[in-house]
Amino acid sequence: MGREGEAVIQLLPAFERMHPDIHVEVQVLPWKEAHQKLLTAFAGGTTPDLAQLGNTWIAELDALHALQPLQPYVAHSRVVKPSDYFPGIWATNRIDGTLYGVPWYVDTRLLFYRKDLLAAAGFAHPPRDWAEWSAQMAALTRRPGPNHYAILLPVNEFEQLLSLALQQDTPLLRDDNRYGNFQSAGFKRALRFYVEIFRRKQAPLLANTEVPNPWTEFGHGVYAFYLSGAWNISEFRHRLPASQQDDWATAPLPGPHGPGAGLAGGSSLVIFRRSTHKAQAWRLIEYLSQPQVQRKFYALIGDMPPRRSSWQGSVLRDDLAAQAFREQLERVKPTPAIPEWERIVTEMQLVAARAAHGELTVNQAAAELDRRTDAILEKRRWMLAHHRGRDP
Repeated sequence: MGREGEAVIQLLPAFERMHPDIHVEVQVLPWKEAHQKLLTAFAGGTTPDLAQLGNTWIAELDALHALQPLQPYVAHSRVVKPSDYFPGIWATNRIDGTLYGVPWYVDTRLLFYRKDLLAAAGFAHPPRDWAEWSAQMAALTRRPGPNHYAILLPVNEFEQLLSLALQQDTPLLRDDNRYGNFQSAGFKRALRFYVEIFRRKQAPLLANTEVPNPWTEFGHGVYAFYLSGAWNISEFRHRLPASQQDDWATAPLPGPHGPGAGLAGGSSLVIFRRSTHKAQAWRLIEYLSQPQVQRKFYALIGDMPPRRSSWQGSVLRDDLAAQAFREQLERVKPTPAIPEWERIVTEMQLVAARAAHGELTVNQAAAELDRRTDAILEKRRWMLAHHRGRDP
């Protein structure tokens, strides 16, 4: 999909030289169309042999019985070693104990921050827990001058709140993922922390479409923190002037009481059950999973590799901005592996935005989110009850 499809084409000539009996045809899909095109291909019996799949889509394709289990291939592989992968990323590919994908690249969110602004406010290091983070945001908000905020948290994005919620001990869903668990103390703690940032005017109530150039505004000091993903490393390096390149850095997410967990996002490589070239498709997965190939992929596009050994090359090992992501990846956590999750997380973003605008209290927002989630999961409860012979 997208830029990944364009980049992987550049990696294939070497694979075909290694395997002259295999020719790989690549169809590049826009991300906005990919989900529907894959479902249409499944319905029409025209699925590809191999595909890139967002790891939150795996549960949905598994529910359709569309994906080939990969554990037997991994068990005999000399290339794909589960212990070399960040555990939270590997876990996103397992559904009810069965492996359906091999992580290809990983995405998570952490802090981009202005070192100089923190130092001017009297702080020698980025926040290590929520208390330090709150104190730093309060100090940064008091800077003189108009239109200064501590952090940019676009209210039409769910990843920021979800990252905070994954830092809690309580799960996001309960009873075998049959009901929402958003009225739990843990989620309400995360939601309250998130909402208070807006109520204290430490972040603007803006969607990302209302921020025309966040990199320039970050450079101008409008925001001192930006909670975002790894692609912004290259963006800041290209968009900020050379005179400001020493002014910013990245830091792992602070948690409630120390280093915090983060979101285990990214894409995986899967084989479809209807493929007539499963052995050849697995060879391609093994090739794309080699650390040296993953480093080339990172050099082409900047997508973070999911294997620890892939980070041992000098490009990643010596990059301080990337190393914060390396540290964060050891603590990433998967989201609930159910087909309905993307609908639920969309509702989480919509309800959280209302709370940020002051339309709902934290308790009201949590109750509303549970109500919407329980409605989305109604069919799942019926199917589980029907399958297991118990009341929904």
